Amino acid sequence: MVHCKRLIVAILVTAVAGTAAAQSSASSKPNPRDEKGYTAYAEFGGTANSDGQVYRFDSSVGYNFSKHFGADLGLPIYFVHASSTTGSVSNNSIGNPYLDLRLKFNNPAVNYGSVLTGFVPAADSKRGMSTGRGTFDWTNHFDRSFSRLTPFLEAGIANTIVDSQVFIRPYTTLGFNSHFQGGASFDLWKFVSVGASAYDILPSGQQTVFSKVVGKSASNSSHGRVFETSQQTTGSADIAKDNGYSAWIGAHPNRYMELQLGYTRSVHYALNSVSFGVGFNLGAFARRGPS
Repeated sequence: MVHCKRLIVAILVTAVAGTAAAQSSASSKPNPRDEKGYTAYAEFGGTANSDGQVYRFDSSVGYNFSKHFGADLGLPIYFVHASSTTGSVSNNSIGNPYLDLRLKFNNPAVNYGSVLTGFVPAADSKRGMSTGRGTFDWTNHFDRSFSRLTPFLEAGIANTIVDSQVFIRPYTTLGFNSHFQGGASFDLWKFVSVGASAYDILPSGQQTVFSKVVGKSASNSSHGRVFETSQQTTGSADIAKDNGYSAWIGAHPNRYMELQLGYTRSVHYALNSVSFGVGFNLGAFARRGPS
């Protein structure tokens, strides 16, 4: 509970700071991977729910070969503070290093982006940071803007369930799945926007769930949350499926920073989560000219 209160305070402070910065800036909304050449990005964020808090520091470096194609290498570091209901397991550990290949085509009819990510099994599966095997995710994104409203649709396939921008999951999975997300974002004012989406994850075949918040065992849980009762669970597709919805507010005070607060409701797990994220476009900062 104390950790949750501290996280909520941090979220509120971040939101106020982001709004104040946005009011005093005239920079355009940033996209850290738009410019040709070397890229570097760092983000710190966290998610809190009844299982505890999972924080992640994710840094990456890459190169944009053109306005359509780029690649990145990255490494996440996790900081986990589990609640007493899941055995009070807390640990700090690196995640799996990853390589992603990015493709993007903007068009007046519809914008298209595709990201293929491969993960190297270098992290500890006993801490829920890895599956012990190489994994991948391929996500395709479509969007189109109508004035300040931008509807979007995403569809992909993977053999693991990856974190989203507003939900750092308390578990990792191994097993094939298809995943979908649809929603929209709306520019409220200058550099402040809001958004909402619904998601559905449809696993198939055998699945293994590795918990970040449970050691060897914990008390029983409801709503199929196997990641609250065992550190590793193997079973049918049902143990890994999920669906729900998210909402968020974001601020881009300048081209070097972006801030986000989010809420996710997992309908399948009956789990409510709040999140925050602070991102820094280090590549753009390094390329800036003299004041």
